Amino acid sequence: MATKRDYYEVLGVNKNASEAEIKSAYRKLARQHHPDIDKSSGAAEKFKEISEAYQVLSNPEKRKAYDQFGHTPFEPGAGYGAGGSPFGGFRTYTYSGGGPQVDFNFGGFTDPFDLFEQIFGMGGEPFGGFGAAYQRRPTYQMELSFEEAAFGTTKEVEMADSQGKRRRMSIKIPAGVDNGTRMRFEGVDIVFRVRRHFHFVREGANVFSDAILTIPQVVLGDVIEVQTMHGTVKLKIPAGTEPGSLIRIKGKGVPYLRSSQVGDHYVRVKLEIPKRISGREKELYEQLAGEKSKKKGWF
Repeated sequence: MATKRDYYEVLGVNKNASEAEIKSAYRKLARQHHPDIDKSSGAAEKFKEISEAYQVLSNPEKRKAYDQFGHTPFEPGAGYGAGGSPFGGFRTYTYSGGGPQVDFNFGGFTDPFDLFEQIFGMGGEPFGGFGAAYQRRPTYQMELSFEEAAFGTTKEVEMADSQGKRRRMSIKIPAGVDNGTRMRFEGVDIVFRVRRHFHFVREGANVFSDAILTIPQVVLGDVIEVQTMHGTVKLKIPAGTEPGSLIRIKGKGVPYLRSSQVGDHYVRVKLEIPKRISGREKELYEQLAGEKSKKKGWF
């Protein structure tokens, strides 16, 4: 994994830079490296890097955390990187710009193109006709089910192109798109919104679910059935498994966008504490408690 550059270095400002200086640096670099202007191969990644640096350094709280801990608080799964999921969050952006598509993830950060619109406005300052060209590109939202986003689908839609003419299009959506993924199809941009699943939580290409187990199961171990995106699998629960543990099922997650690789499924162990027990069960628990009285805990 490549080491991230210092955010101050990315924007070309010193560590004592004022809020105005940081915003000015962002505006200059964002216009210079927007992929509709900068046609070099690394433009999309450079544009994303500038956006991330600005979002952290322009926010006093985030800037303070960055000055103290560096990039760590903003990594996927960390406090500032959470995207609404209890396991953290990722979003994926795909940019074509008339050339090869570029896919990248950004956890917890605003879409760099959305940020650009917020700072400059769709009809904002003119810079070589770029503002008008950007404004002409229609953007639509499309809602997908959890499964459609994970495995891909084809949608028949009707929309207006950049000339305002309505037409029907067959949109082939690749497997692995996520909530917030943005793609261009024949001159229009589509941002995908993925509905939540009643059982699974997704983080990038990985899927999480809970398994509620009894005290004997976590103490003695067991083999349980787990529902995954790819069907039911048998999972061995090792003896002495602690509540809160994550058990990995390799290759049962979501396909990576435009890749043959597949993420994993993680089962989080939860402990079921019985609220009512029979007389015999109470007797056994009391007997066990007596035997374990000199130990700190049951597990």
